[in-house]
Amino acid sequence: MRAVDLIVAKREGEAHTRAQLAWLITGMLAGTVPDYQMAAWLMAVCCRGMTDQETADLTAVMVDSGRRLDLRPAAPFVVDKHSTGGVGDKTTLVVGPLVAAAGVPVGKMSGRGLGFSGGTIDKLESIPGLRVHLSDAEFIAGVRQVGLVVAAQTSDLAPADGRLYSLRDVTGTVESLPLIASSIMSKKLAAGANAIVLDVKVGTGAFMKTEAAARALAAAMVAIGRAAGLQVRAVLSSMDQPLGLAIGNALEVREAIATLRGAGPADLRDLALELGGQLLAMGGQAPDAAAARPLLQAVLESGAALAKLRAFIAYQGGDATYIDRPEQLPTAPAVVPVLAPTAGYVATIDAAALGLAAVALGAGRPVKDAPIDPAVGFVLHHKIGDAVQPGAPLIDIHARSAAQAAGVAGRVQAAFTLRPDPVAIPSLILGTC
Repeated sequence: MRAVDLIVAKREGEAHTRAQLAWLITGMLAGTVPDYQMAAWLMAVCCRGMTDQETADLTAVMVDSGRRLDLRPAAPFVVDKHSTGGVGDKTTLVVGPLVAAAGVPVGKMSGRGLGFSGGTIDKLESIPGLRVHLSDAEFIAGVRQVGLVVAAQTSDLAPADGRLYSLRDVTGTVESLPLIASSIMSKKLAAGANAIVLDVKVGTGAFMKTEAAARALAAAMVAIGRAAGLQVRAVLSSMDQPLGLAIGNALEVREAIATLRGAGPADLRDLALELGGQLLAMGGQAPDAAAARPLLQAVLESGAALAKLRAFIAYQGGDATYIDRPEQLPTAPAVVPVLAPTAGYVATIDAAALGLAAVALGAGRPVKDAPIDPAVGFVLHHKIGDAVQPGAPLIDIHARSAAQAAGVAGRVQAAFTLRPDPVAIPSLILGTC
């Protein structure tokens, strides 16, 4: 078998067998298939696509490239949640405690943020002392004892994905749907959960800009998971404006805590209840997501979900007193409001523009391994559909200095579009599959 033959075959639109994909990926990891040939193959895949079977086979091969976490010693049924990333997306910090408090264990491997798509691990590290690097034994014990663990992904889970992604990032092949689906699902399958809910974001602040593209990605990932014997459901949610009001690591942790206290923004709460409902349904706690919603509401209102968050933080070495006193989390020295230039109704909020401005403040990474400032970011005063008066604050900039805030104020204000007539509030949840 030769790599060039597989490149030509894919260039001509032919499908690969699982054995061919295994040979190619093994060769890439061993160094016998050089990067320039893998780059050519990736471009051929990007241009010609892959069948559903090929995508499932590629995912399985990438899972087999490393070890697979066995969660059976922790619990007979463990669930996971994945988001394709967006601005202000802190749902894991709400969904995890809700579902675990309702009786279904959650074991999640999460990543760090790159660009304006913030990572759950970065948010958690806003809490002093919290450890995100856990051994397998610690991960399993946490799922068994607490019912909730969120840890950093390890390099030996689906290592082929890391190699492929680094090539995709520099060869213009990130956008390939089968490569995206296999990348996400290889890590999820290797992490050992029995059921996964996928939050597939759609809109200006998401990777998938159209509902059609997001639905295609969701369907591909669901098919991969089910082919591997897992229960998988996908929820399509809008990212045409930030989720919730907070953007930035410590700010988002505060908002998640507020939500678990019953005081958070409605869109964050509603999405968490939808995602959590899907997980409870797959875990056998309810016949469907709608029937699960009252169960989740009950653990939210009783304080059980907040107590589960506290227990999770303590288990992973974090100072759980910050859950009761979130004002002690990292705080930016300068808080500068951006004011509405005219009266009107908020018609659009450019989530991507706010995400990139947050990166400029230090809340996100322009490049891999860049440092993160947990304190900086934004807090919105208004969302789409809200009426505002001239001079009223649209958003607060949380920055290291007034000068730093001034450096992003213009583009932050430009992210908001006001219209004189009332604007309909857009739907948050666009569908499921």
